[in-house]
Amino acid sequence: MPTSPYSDDARRARELPKAPVPPVARGPEIPEAGYVVEEIADGVFWVSEGMYQMMFVVTDEGVVAVDAPPTLGHNILRAIRGVTDRPITHVVYSHQHSDHVGAMSVYPEDVPRYAHRITAERLALLNDPHRPRPTRVFDDTLTVEAGDHSLRLDYRGPNHAEGNIFIFAPTQRVLMLVDVIFPGWVPFSNLAISASIPGFVTAQEQTLEYPFDKLVGGHVNRVGTPDDVRTQIEYLDDLRSTTEAALSSVDLPEIMAPVDPRNVWAVFKAYLDAVAARAADEMVPRWVDRLGGADLFTLPNAWSMAEALRLDYGRMGPFGIAP
Repeated sequence: MPTSPYSDDARRARELPKAPVPPVARGPEIPEAGYVVEEIADGVFWVSEGMYQMMFVVTDEGVVAVDAPPTLGHNILRAIRGVTDRPITHVVYSHQHSDHVGAMSVYPEDVPRYAHRITAERLALLNDPHRPRPTRVFDDTLTVEAGDHSLRLDYRGPNHAEGNIFIFAPTQRVLMLVDVIFPGWVPFSNLAISASIPGFVTAQEQTLEYPFDKLVGGHVNRVGTPDDVRTQIEYLDDLRSTTEAALSSVDLPEIMAPVDPRNVWAVFKAYLDAVAARAADEMVPRWVDRLGGADLFTLPNAWSMAEALRLDYGRMGPFGIAP
């Protein structure tokens, strides 16, 4: 069967050499069981299969489970049973996306399930049996009291998802924030495909307002620290300033010379692709040895930042107010 030019391009991209993974992006080895469990603070356990992660808290009454990535699935229950025989008493949704909560059906049906109101509304629309509807819904802040432990759930506006929340264990100084901070790595493609790029950017600084020592980010292969947040803020600051400069510095006549001006989508694609490419060309050499995936996702991250600068921050480049 003949391949299309798009498939050929995708194959060539796969075959291109990739930058070595820097030491900062390396996590613990995954054992033969297929997952790793670490107690990252008193009673707080981190579980990962090397790409996704969740956490659970063991209290004197039972277990509070936060999220359930399908790639971990029933291994979450095995991880919990390897630590305690206490029952699961509470379940928390970070947000609605199935790659993080698509296995919530493994938990007991009769335990309370906590989520932000927007997440609950999205789940009701999706009607997925593997993501049962939350039973305890909140708008701003809610504290889950579970025996001798507590978790504070805070909604601070849309970021990666409209209802994505901060989950904080104040006594243990552990913070969970999913799909916003990627310890040791650049953010996933297109700035984590976020519902709100300004909210995603603001969430970086909001994270540092919590007095935490360990951060569970939901992705990649290790637990994070405040220094990881500061490094990602530096990356995003660089991304924003470099992309904003490219919005006005690319040679528009040269870019548009081969483009049919009647094809408006081709016009915008040519411009945005050139802006993202200019930013990535400048940034990747600065970051490829500092964060994993800088050579892979800086280009689409710059593309999304360019659109956020134009549409959210009002930096219109050559498409500003006509004289």
